[in-house]
Amino acid sequence: MKFRVERDVLAEAVTWTARTLPTRPPAPVLAGVKIEASADGVLGLSSFDYEVSARSEIPAEVTEPGTVLVSGRLLAEISRSLPGKPVDFSVEGSKVTVVCGASRFTLLTMPVEDYPTLPTMPDIAGTVAGDELTHAVAQVTVAASRDDTLPLLTGVRVEIEGERITLLATDRYRLALREMTWKPASPDFSTVALVRARTLSDAAKSLGGSGSVNVALSTGAGVDLVGFEAGGRHTTSLLIDGDYPHVRRLFPDETPIHAVVSTQGLINASKRVALVAERNTSIRLSFTEGQVVLDAGQGDDAQASEALEAVLVGEDISVAFNPQFLLDGLGALGTDFTRLSFTHPNKPVEFTGQSTLEGEDSSHYRYLLVPIRFAN
Repeated sequence: MKFRVERDVLAEAVTWTARTLPTRPPAPVLAGVKIEASADGVLGLSSFDYEVSARSEIPAEVTEPGTVLVSGRLLAEISRSLPGKPVDFSVEGSKVTVVCGASRFTLLTMPVEDYPTLPTMPDIAGTVAGDELTHAVAQVTVAASRDDTLPLLTGVRVEIEGERITLLATDRYRLALREMTWKPASPDFSTVALVRARTLSDAAKSLGGSGSVNVALSTGAGVDLVGFEAGGRHTTSLLIDGDYPHVRRLFPDETPIHAVVSTQGLINASKRVALVAERNTSIRLSFTEGQVVLDAGQGDDAQASEALEAVLVGEDISVAFNPQFLLDGLGALGTDFTRLSFTHPNKPVEFTGQSTLEGEDSSHYRYLLVPIRFAN
């Protein structure tokens, strides 16, 4: 095998393909990136760990077609460090030679015959705007669990009904819901899938800048897969198996009390007040007419408080939150003002965004946060 490729193109493709390689692969070959050079001038790079696959295709000057398997992380580090000149690859026996300008590397190959076959990309179910996908996924995955002992909650529930997609995630302490539109391949397309939050987040970040992203789904027909494709790259992932909890019912039907406050103002004040909040302690928010007072710390410990302008509709109310969970939700909103809707001081609080202090809130993104009980 012999080919020449541009350094920047190679570095970007190898880095993207190798990003999901396992740190402790169950088999040595799964630490490799498979390189396939075809006679038509296309270089394919692939990675697979039996759950997540990635494939990238880039143009190359192929002199001798062939296939080889090399250490993915090492190749990524080498390709990023090369000077800005064309890169020549050649294979002789069990070694790969990489030459770029005055730089020369020799890598050992891995047994490509032991490498598993990548899963076939499912049929395209529809197309979504890349920037909207990136934003929506970031808003929802903040609420997904990082605890691998609860695999169901490490996923994002994707509900598709025609032109509407709803994303849901929860870690039992907060719940995020985001609604968005897309262009389905079939106008009556309908399905539900549970996608790993890490995989979904990675795909949205790495492919979202491509303008539009094709989404592929295969459910109820043998292997359940989700796939994303854009700009000559595609990635697939096994779906999580199991019944996701019925979380939609947690959103309150009515909220007799609500308050509106500047989002950035609340973020800044929360960060300052949280400086004195010991580990696993809360920030308390006390809403009265015209203002909200944030405070943390008590007794002989360090204490802090800060008052902000706020609009309150309903009776006075005080709640306490985990500081990081509060900041996660405020940061995900992305609006000038935040509406906090209450039913009871000890019941979950719904966060929604709005563009003006006195305006209506938007229901496209909803963040539900369980308050921490505090002693009166």
